[in-house]
Amino acid sequence: MPQTAPDRVTIERLGSRGEGLAFADAGTLRVPHALPGEVVDVAADVEAGRARLLQVVDPSPHRIAPFCPLFGSCGGCSTQHMSPGFYLAWKTEQVRQVLQAAGITTEIDPCIDAHGAGRRRVTLHARRGNSERITVGFAEMRSHALVPIEHCPILVPSLNAALPSLRSIALSLASSGKPLDLAATSTQSGIDLDIRGLGSFTEGQRLKLIDLAAHHDLARLSVHGQVVVERRAPVIQFGRASVQPPAGGFLQATEAGEEALAALVVRAVGKSSRIADLFSGCGTFALRLAERASVHAVEGDKAASAALDHARRHAQGLKRVTVETRDLFRRPLHRGELAGFDAVVFDPPRAGAEAQARQLAASNVPVLVSVSCSPSTLARDLQILTAGGYTVTRITPVDQFCHSAHVEVVATLAKKRNLP
Repeated sequence: MPQTAPDRVTIERLGSRGEGLAFADAGTLRVPHALPGEVVDVAADVEAGRARLLQVVDPSPHRIAPFCPLFGSCGGCSTQHMSPGFYLAWKTEQVRQVLQAAGITTEIDPCIDAHGAGRRRVTLHARRGNSERITVGFAEMRSHALVPIEHCPILVPSLNAALPSLRSIALSLASSGKPLDLAATSTQSGIDLDIRGLGSFTEGQRLKLIDLAAHHDLARLSVHGQVVVERRAPVIQFGRASVQPPAGGFLQATEAGEEALAALVVRAVGKSSRIADLFSGCGTFALRLAERASVHAVEGDKAASAALDHARRHAQGLKRVTVETRDLFRRPLHRGELAGFDAVVFDPPRAGAEAQARQLAASNVPVLVSVSCSPSTLARDLQILTAGGYTVTRITPVDQFCHSAHVEVVATLAKKRNLP
């Protein structure tokens, strides 16, 4: 970063990524790890509009000591310097600002802390540096360089215990010379590991991977979602159902986050007896909702649909669950197909559900529940739905990506008028 002499600035407010914003004569400066009201010395890169924090001259009462010694170099966390109450209030305010800009003015519940025991999923990077030494860790802040990781305090204990094994596996595969990503998930039956970046591999490499899985007692090892060896079926519990998620597939980041989101969804649908769960994944909501109502689950990923179907067939005490594999971005459920549902739950990826929202807006489904990991695309989808006659009745932020700028949101909507 081009640097000048240190500048002393006052932080006015926080940006969307949790960085402090200072308004200097030459423009806005973004200062990571600074808080509103603080007077700080920075090394500024005016052209880039950012600055490096050198020292806090006058600290905020909301500043606390970070609990991780790597905070500030590791790019995984950005908010450990914020007191818990201030941090959660900031996340709630972030959601409020995005929705208000879209004309959504419903009162917002306080943000729910859903970190629980920690994150059950982690992706470690393995890269060969200029010295030919392999580094295994997380990316530095604002850099592709890696910070070696031996312990991460925001992970569940089982993942922390597995870090030496993940490092050993990465080093064992380093002869390929390829940059690798190791995506590990903690399950009830052990660590589920998906290796990305290895590409095609020989029979000899396959046997080596099998040996590595046995040596490190992995439940399953896959490469780009292709299972190499499954020593034990990885199992995640969704209510009464035991689910074997697909290799490399999506799961909520924390168990507490999943439980919080599911509780909000179940409460929102109330006594609905016929529910559609769109973008259903491997059944996070569908299998819990099926304990009280019949559910039609729709998901674009075949492996996730198969996992959901397998789980519902082996679970006890569920009402009827039907599973459909369908690309809802290209073929959303249309108004006629939505007729007869008492409630629709939809949990799309970060891109949101614009095409499906347009069909929902034209429907007469009494209750909609949107679960979103992107407040900006949620705001867009809510605009579509409110224009179609829906009223937003509740907004609840959920924080399972603690110490980051990310936030989940659950929005409940009700139809305020019947369409012909």
